[in-house]
Amino acid sequence: MERSRRMNKLEHTVKQLGMALGFNLVGIGSAEPFFRDEQAALERIREGMMDGLPWYTEERVHKATHPEELLPGARSIISLAISYNNKSEVSHNGIAGRIARYAWGDDYHQVLKDKLKEFVVRLGDSLQERVRTRIFVDDGPMNDRAAAERAGIGWFGKNTNILTPSHGSWVLLGQVITDLDLVPDEPLLKNCGDCVRCIESCPTGAIVAPYAIDNRRCISFLTIELRGTIPRELRPLVGDWIFGCDICQDVCPVNREVPQTLEPAFKQRHDFAAPELLPLLSLDDKSFQDRFRNSPVKRAKRVGLQRNVCVALGNIADPIAIPALRRSLLNAETLVRVHAAWALGRIGTFEAADALNRALNSGPDLAVKAEIEQSLMDLHGNVGRV
Repeated sequence: MERSRRMNKLEHTVKQLGMALGFNLVGIGSAEPFFRDEQAALERIREGMMDGLPWYTEERVHKATHPEELLPGARSIISLAISYNNKSEVSHNGIAGRIARYAWGDDYHQVLKDKLKEFVVRLGDSLQERVRTRIFVDDGPMNDRAAAERAGIGWFGKNTNILTPSHGSWVLLGQVITDLDLVPDEPLLKNCGDCVRCIESCPTGAIVAPYAIDNRRCISFLTIELRGTIPRELRPLVGDWIFGCDICQDVCPVNREVPQTLEPAFKQRHDFAAPELLPLLSLDDKSFQDRFRNSPVKRAKRVGLQRNVCVALGNIADPIAIPALRRSLLNAETLVRVHAAWALGRIGTFEAADALNRALNSGPDLAVKAEIEQSLMDLHGNVGRV
């Protein structure tokens, strides 16, 4: 009875500390291996669905699903979630793209890590004893969604995001593995039922089945993690997204009428909800670093972001972008030039075709030349008719 009373008080302390630091949800799960999730991840790797992420290996999956290997003596996992839901604030009339909502504010990795570090300090102080812990956001070898599900934070949606009853899927997750023996919470007895809106709405067909994403087709992968050329057949499907994608969350019924975040670090910076595209093509390395300092957008790198901007401009197809795309076609890095050529072909006016022809006659490198020729062929059937 005494141990039970102490445990109940301890769990209460854990949750109160998390909420005091701004987390919206705090749950507790055991540190037992996540065998189901390990098997599912291994299957995705072996089916090729994680191609393009060289760091996502079978060894990493094993570590991520065996908490005792991450912290010897682990007994519990404290799972914490914080909302990043924001309203868009658009203040211009230029040609704009879209950035995933989690990247409108400061880089959440550092925001959450700072909070989790403070959490474990306060936890140790409140218990007046040494507590062994290890913290994770989503850049370490820890299956945070599996831990969140086990701790009752939410359930797996068919788009593989964790859906919470109170804040939908607009949450960021952090985990604290500890040697404290805590009473675990019960997982939620919820699921998505017959709803398949996320699957039907994904423009690239990346959600190949409930709870299964082909990373190679995901817009978030294509605009963030992919370092090379976006496959030609997928470019029209990327739309105006230049960093990440929220489509499967925007259509999710669970995300209706959920509260806005109270975390100041996640408030929209600059015009990040709908950034003007043309100025982004003129950024150099320094101006890119200045504009996106402490922003998740830096993960795409300048060249990757400008590649994405070209694709968005091609899909928007506004001729006003031709001068900026022409400059990129002639002066930018090869990766950007390839996608600028594609964008000009998509715009398809006489002026756009003229820019392609002039660039072709200037002797571009082989990759750019091939893209120009293909764009001209798409416009007129063959180069000779332009």
